[in-house]
Amino acid sequence: MYWLSKKRYKIGLVLPTLIVYSVFIILPIGIAVWYSFTKYSGIGKATFVGLENYMRLFKDKVFWVSLKNTMIIFVLAFVLLLTISFLIALLLNNKLKGTDFAKALIFSPAIIAPIIVGIIWVYILDPNVGIINNILDALHLDFLKQKWIGGETLSPYSIAFIYFWQQLGYLVTIFIAGLKMIPEEVLEAVKIDGASTMQKIRYVIIPMMRSTISTVAVLIITGVFKIFEIVQQTTGGGPNHLSETLVTYSYSTTFTSGNYGYGMSLATVTFVLSLIITGIYSFLTREREGGNKR
Repeated sequence: MYWLSKKRYKIGLVLPTLIVYSVFIILPIGIAVWYSFTKYSGIGKATFVGLENYMRLFKDKVFWVSLKNTMIIFVLAFVLLLTISFLIALLLNNKLKGTDFAKALIFSPAIIAPIIVGIIWVYILDPNVGIINNILDALHLDFLKQKWIGGETLSPYSIAFIYFWQQLGYLVTIFIAGLKMIPEEVLEAVKIDGASTMQKIRYVIIPMMRSTISTVAVLIITGVFKIFEIVQQTTGGGPNHLSETLVTYSYSTTFTSGNYGYGMSLATVTFVLSLIITGIYSFLTREREGGNKR
């Protein structure tokens, strides 16, 4: 395998992937950013308008509503998924009876297409035909009935819960894989030293799983900013765009209203916002790791 050590062969191996990545990732992003500075209906020639589309964002009430909804979903999904998936992974990593069945059960929603997930939860959360409100009605608990989806208040919270339900098993699997990489000798040594379960988790497991935790965190951040099918299937962004997220609003502006330039500015803001949040998280965790090393 001596030839692998030569620089030109390394470049040769990386080059095809780099070309594919550039063509299908970098180039489309660049095109989207370019169109965000234009007025374009999808037909004819795009007209360059500079920062006009971005200035329009600040006056667009629907944009601020979609941004608020996206951030609500992000905060809830990030906190719940990161903590609960880690705790469940700790539980399932133990050799207990029924853990294999529990793993399969928890992971099963992750293999369901998001559009199907949306359909399933429509029949659960819909204010009129949903199972929850019908059960409450049958139990004469009408005062507890809510507009879980399609209302003015609870829609983003319901979307966050649906996303949590769908992604939980996938992230639990990643955490379990990370736990399996911790040497048994280390855990045994901690046990012999008399450390409690909480001490073992805090001082051994979490520090040794920082890279896994960071990977899961980035997956949650990027995943939340890509939520589309669930929102589209459950609420369609309604009523009156009150349940829109940044992605669904960008889609409806681009393909329903035919305003490609403004739609691409929304998409660009969504992309930049996800990068900023990811960068902030990476910076904070890197600073913490640096402090621990010192």
